[in-house]
Amino acid sequence: MPLARGTAQEIAHTASRRSGPRKWLRAVQWLIGAGLHPKANATTLRVAEDLAARMDYDTGHARYCLDETAARLGVSRATVKRHVGYLRELGALAWVQHGTRTNVRRLMGLKGYAATATVYAAVIPSVFDHAMGHRIIGTGYTARVIIDQRGQAQKPVDTAGNSPVDNSALGGLEPPSLTLVKEESQVQVVGGSNYTSQARPPKSRIPHQNSSINGRRRTAADVQKANQTVRLVRALVNWTQTVPLRRLEYVLRPWTDRGWDALRIADELHGLCSGMRWKPKRPDAFIRAQIAKDTAHEEMLAQAVAWEDSTAYRQMTALRALLAPAATEPEPEPERTDEDRLRARMDWNNWPEVLDHYEEDDLDAIDLYGKRLVDFAIEQGARTRAYL
Repeated sequence: MPLARGTAQEIAHTASRRSGPRKWLRAVQWLIGAGLHPKANATTLRVAEDLAARMDYDTGHARYCLDETAARLGVSRATVKRHVGYLRELGALAWVQHGTRTNVRRLMGLKGYAATATVYAAVIPSVFDHAMGHRIIGTGYTARVIIDQRGQAQKPVDTAGNSPVDNSALGGLEPPSLTLVKEESQVQVVGGSNYTSQARPPKSRIPHQNSSINGRRRTAADVQKANQTVRLVRALVNWTQTVPLRRLEYVLRPWTDRGWDALRIADELHGLCSGMRWKPKRPDAFIRAQIAKDTAHEEMLAQAVAWEDSTAYRQMTALRALLAPAATEPEPEPERTDEDRLRARMDWNNWPEVLDHYEEDDLDAIDLYGKRLVDFAIEQGARTRAYL
């Protein structure tokens, strides 16, 4: 896989698609494990985990926060910069906003100095989608994954098993990227007749509930505790308040049966929908569909084979051993060229990185950036500290 360079690391020109923190972190784990970048390692993954913990669930954007990240991980600022660079080269991060020396506090009418923050977007490169067999519509940052359910056989409703989630859908009736969630109270019409023995089902009817929790019988205390939990959840998550309490208790039962408290469930629901820019028209159906997808993903992970034990890993290891040179010594760093020096000396706005490089290795920094740019970086660093 060719590494992303230059403008390919910008959100406007990236070939990778946008993502949220959870799916993005799984993709980063795969990219590092597949060895697609020769220098990406466990530290790269730690940096990615720190970014994912601070990402916005709706946009997938996160502020760089270089100093705070270095302090949390117990590494140097230069180390964080290098590994963030590896993530950009893998096509897993794209610049939304470059940090500048513009004083944000002055623009807000405040005293003091604070530079404009660097903002990154979580993106997933196409090599991961190809490996996972995903179908992609569109290109670049706005591309999206679709799931084609057309042609799949209709699964009968299992009334004996009392499944809490039903995601059945008729093929060809909806776009391939959508999943139809049916209500258990809907009447199935057979043979073109809509006659049933009952005039209509009760409006407040709740489907038959499973009477066991983790292999033991559900008690009245369990039901009472679940109701108290759901009452608090509905108070904490405003977009669920249109759902009747009994209905909401039913759709949240897979989580309450696991012993999740109201705060954890509310946090999970806020992660699915913040309720600020968009709210589901049918919150109960939306929650059921999301829980069904998470359950399917957990089952897939439980059946998945570790990367080190997979056939693809063994084949890749054998191919690397076949193509590797006879020498066991590590490959030397590429020799610096005059073109590298010319490119490094063109951007004087990059003085913070020049200063970090100079503090790590002054002679190497002077060789790469030149004496004039290094002196400028030292002077700007002194001025910034004077402001603070």
